[in-house]
Amino acid sequence: MKILQKINNTAELRALSRPELNTLADELRTYLLESVAQTGGHLSSNLGTVELTIALHYVFNTPEDRIVWDVGHQTYPHKILTGRRDRMSTLRQQDGLSGFPRRVESVYDTFGTAHSSTSISAALGMALAARTKGEKRHSIAVIGDGAMTAGMAFEALNNVGVYEDIKMLVVLNDNDMSISPPVGALNRYLARLMSGKFYAAAKSMGKSMLPPSMRELAKRFEEHAKGMLVPATLFEEFGLNYIGPIDGHDLESLIPTLQNLKNLEGPQFLHVVTKKGQGYKLAEVDPILYHGPGKFNPSEGIKPAAAGKMTYTQVFGDWLCDMATQDDKLVAITPAMREGSGMVKFEQKFPDRYYDVGIAEQHAVTFAGGMACEGLKPVVAIYSTFLQRGYDQLIHDVALQNLDVTFALDRAGLVGADGATHAGNYDMAFLRCIPNMVVMAASDENECRKMLTTAYQYRGPAAVRYPRGAGIGATVETELSTIEMGKGEIRRHGKGVAILAFGTMLAPSLQAAETLNATVANMRFIKPLDTALVAQLAASHDLIVTIEEGSIMGGAGSAVAEALSAAGIVKPLLQLGLPDKFIDHGDATQLLAQCGLDAAGITASVNQRLNTPELRLVANSR
Repeated sequence: MKILQKINNTAELRALSRPELNTLADELRTYLLESVAQTGGHLSSNLGTVELTIALHYVFNTPEDRIVWDVGHQTYPHKILTGRRDRMSTLRQQDGLSGFPRRVESVYDTFGTAHSSTSISAALGMALAARTKGEKRHSIAVIGDGAMTAGMAFEALNNVGVYEDIKMLVVLNDNDMSISPPVGALNRYLARLMSGKFYAAAKSMGKSMLPPSMRELAKRFEEHAKGMLVPATLFEEFGLNYIGPIDGHDLESLIPTLQNLKNLEGPQFLHVVTKKGQGYKLAEVDPILYHGPGKFNPSEGIKPAAAGKMTYTQVFGDWLCDMATQDDKLVAITPAMREGSGMVKFEQKFPDRYYDVGIAEQHAVTFAGGMACEGLKPVVAIYSTFLQRGYDQLIHDVALQNLDVTFALDRAGLVGADGATHAGNYDMAFLRCIPNMVVMAASDENECRKMLTTAYQYRGPAAVRYPRGAGIGATVETELSTIEMGKGEIRRHGKGVAILAFGTMLAPSLQAAETLNATVANMRFIKPLDTALVAQLAASHDLIVTIEEGSIMGGAGSAVAEALSAAGIVKPLLQLGLPDKFIDHGDATQLLAQCGLDAAGITASVNQRLNTPELRLVANSR
């Protein structure tokens, strides 16, 4: 690591000789592999951007020139080269480096990117801001091919092309996949660019006609003719000057091309072909497995995980297959998260009823609505944080028409190492205010299965939220049974304090109740709320406590407060949940404890409230 150890900023990188850059690439890739193996994190995508990262920082005057990375999980080489090499051991840990770009972390992180397809919009904003301020700097958007499937990327491209006097470059990092295998017409278009008959014929002709002394030129022709043989591309129609495809692992191609583009006026588009997992054979063979691994030994690779508790994602995947076997109207939709949402088995068993629409959450929701209009029963498997991107479609295209669409909301609540950008903190608040919606929160694995069946049987839009990772180890029944709509259940009888627990907060609530001798209700439904149970508990207890793994503001506790108010019930109410701030990455269990959402925190909050004059007076009167 002799060269890498010298690089603490991009000025030092630009001082290297061109031959030293190839050595730097080798050292950077080795360091990256060793670092991620010790901490876990995104690997395949970052192994694929080593040379591209070096070339961009070598050619452009960063951080004065702005680079926006999209999606942000491909920025580990960028972090290492911009002064954060020695902090890689803290990656995705509390108070450590984020797994994504963060403006508060470094001046080189010009824009926070974790949800995809935002880079072109942000970079265009920066480019026009520079023009407005009279500043001569470049804006570069590096966008992965998977992120190009989202409508926002094309909305931005449509806008970019009208500005002929900006210094802006869009780099398409074409690695033939996002997280799940690539889908859609754009991917097929890119594939045709590199495998069309015209290109193949020209390549063959070049090999046969060129003399031996021109073999190297033939090799270069094979690598670069793909773009030259397509005079008008999709991207040129948007008004960008298209160059490529070029080899994204060849610094001798990347650097001169970027230098030429840097000197051109107007919006430019560079198509770069990279390989996920480049330089680590195991990741090259299975880039999906190595997309986001935990800790592992690089010399041995990832070993099969030992059998343990079922994850909620596995519960959903099994339920989906079981329900599809029973009902041939079921169709499943995912926005590019086949593995993450547990749909691999479903795709294998029911390929004609499986739809991956790419990174296009807005389209996924309305697409499901269209299917529901024709009598099918769509199930949209989507992370809570990503449903935020399809919120207008959820209201206007599904709920307003009361269409029969089931939403399986994975990663609800805190998500640990992925941090604030991926946390599902807001779904209870933003879903419960929508007419016609049913919203449920699962407290364990078996209840999750029952809720999915309940949502599916409900003739209208319904959502089931469940967390990332394993549950409490509950036995999951094989039957496809339901629970009564809008009804909670009392799980422990106590005195004085009634805890109304929503979803995953049931387990710590029951633990706290042993100390507090409190009553605990598993509320199950955020909407329709069991108002009869709320009124019953309010009548027989001195203090009502709501607890949820979601935002306090507007969430399930707010629903209880509204119900009490509507019934004219005046009762002390303590609302516990996630505070009004973004919660950074770290161990999920520790983060919940810091938010007071473990048994000890619940107990402390309740005791503090019981010690107020208002409630001491009530206790003394008894």
